[in-house]
Amino acid sequence: MTVTKWILAMLVLATSPGSALAQSTTAPALLAPDSRYKADVLLVVAHPDDDVVIGAYLARIALDEHKRVAVVYCTNGDGGGNSVGYVAGHALGQIREIEARRALAAWGIHNVWFLPGHDTPGQNVLRSLDHWNHGLALDEVVRLVRITRPDVILTWLPDRVVGENHEDHQASGVLAVEAFDAAGDPTRFPEQISPALGNMANLTEAMLPWQPKKLYFFTDAFEDFGPYWHDPAVKSPYRKSFLDGTGPTYDATTISTSEHKSYGQLMAEQQSFYQTQEGDIGDRALKSGKFSEFEYPMHLIFGKSLVGGAATGDVFEGITPGSIPFARVRGYSVEQRDAVTFAIGDSWHFYSLFWKAHDLDRLATLIPIPEIQADPGERMTIPLSICNHTSVKTDVALKSTLPPEWKDDSKSTVFPVAPGECYQIGAQITPSNAEKTRWHEVTWTATSGSQTIGSVKVHVYVGQGGGLPQ
Repeated sequence: MTVTKWILAMLVLATSPGSALAQSTTAPALLAPDSRYKADVLLVVAHPDDDVVIGAYLARIALDEHKRVAVVYCTNGDGGGNSVGYVAGHALGQIREIEARRALAAWGIHNVWFLPGHDTPGQNVLRSLDHWNHGLALDEVVRLVRITRPDVILTWLPDRVVGENHEDHQASGVLAVEAFDAAGDPTRFPEQISPALGNMANLTEAMLPWQPKKLYFFTDAFEDFGPYWHDPAVKSPYRKSFLDGTGPTYDATTISTSEHKSYGQLMAEQQSFYQTQEGDIGDRALKSGKFSEFEYPMHLIFGKSLVGGAATGDVFEGITPGSIPFARVRGYSVEQRDAVTFAIGDSWHFYSLFWKAHDLDRLATLIPIPEIQADPGERMTIPLSICNHTSVKTDVALKSTLPPEWKDDSKSTVFPVAPGECYQIGAQITPSNAEKTRWHEVTWTATSGSQTIGSVKVHVYVGQGGGLPQ
């Protein structure tokens, strides 16, 4: 048979009734992502009851604006206190999970996840990230962003602020920022994107990338007065309130159209679910009918928007249905220097790099001079960093300028810094035991020979603590 006759024979066979080649079929349409888990807002926080701090806003959007809200808790609060019993540790964490689920379910919020991080009280965000296994925790948050496909991510402010009472809060904010910028990138955690082909088993995850549209922060710093503290003396005299004009504000005295109660009262009801965590504050307000402690303005801090809108505009301004393209951030880049530098170190230094890397430069302007809080007579360790970017070994001397009656407990004052080396220092200072509640400024100056290298200022609030552990 010639080639021509063979081709003709195949064409006849292909058009014959019953031919296998004639029985072509169209594949079924791909299923859309599961709409049951689609969120308008994804709240990423550290502990059960963190949602109370932003409760009046959650009530507004969940009950009256009918927004779909999902919540991720990075821990179950297993290191916190217990106001109503002796149960602690892992058992307490199980109880706090139930408290959170009941509190949120009262507002119709059911999509709630708890990650396996442990409650880590303190003030150094890097310690929490280490204890949580930073990479694993980010993997989990990115997965939940891809499942819930939120338009808005709402989270704790990633910054050290006097009154911000937990490093876990800051750590959840760091993870939320990283997930905002990673979930739309198919090269980040690509095993979550890989199609699940083959038999049912422990497969890859077959999700789609998702780019959230807007990012907002909130805080429990002293100047954001709420049911936990109200003392005007805690306001810093060195700067204006970092909440002024940095994001939208919502009135908690407004009456809910669906519940016929103020959002502040709804927040008090939410607080009462958390009996292990000062639920009595909510109980007292509900019994007395006085909700002024909960009817404080809901201040949000604008992080960034990929869909426009004013920083102080409504959270959902500019948001339309559907997905948007992935938006790459600048990431970290090395600054080329040929000098010896002196700066505050550790978590403060991390934040200065983190904000730039994630296009959040505006956060650097909120609190331009680092601040910390302490009790009278409490020794503080302030991380300082000397970096030698030259080719010559340099001896650097440090001198502190402290308020009267304060002590510099540092053991060394001169530090040899080799070329290419960064010397990390823990400067130790102690306020007077008789110190009154107020703010102070402390300064360290670094010199090499007769040359001044630089100085570091820190504002210290001596007085009311932050309420740790939580």
